[in-house]
Amino acid sequence: MKEIQVDGLKKTTFVSDDAEKQITIGEEQNIDSHLKHNKELYNSNDGYSKSRELKRVASIPILALQIWAKEYNGNNNWWALPKDTQNKILKQKLNSGDYNYFKTAKGNL
Repeated sequence: MKEIQVDGLKKTTFVSDDAEKQITIGEEQNIDSHLKHNKELYNSNDGYSKSRELKRVASIPILALQIWAKEYNGNNNWWALPKDTQNKILKQKLNSGDYNYFKTAKGNL
């Protein structure tokens, strides 16, 4: 049996195999509009607030964070990772150049 749920930009597919007594869950997310918005922000200014106390750096879809968490520890729960581990992963990924499309301002972490 296959069931598909669409919630905004996210599509979740549930496939059950009664013979194997298994359920497989797949998630897809269309991030085209997210990436377009990131590009607009990246090109609009330097990312600093008016007071220059804060800087906008990146906007990352939740699905990407879950994938990075799974790469790191085999579990896709990003929020269960310690903050220092999250920061280490973000710094590594965003400074690598492979994920520039998540950046919303120039610079490195």
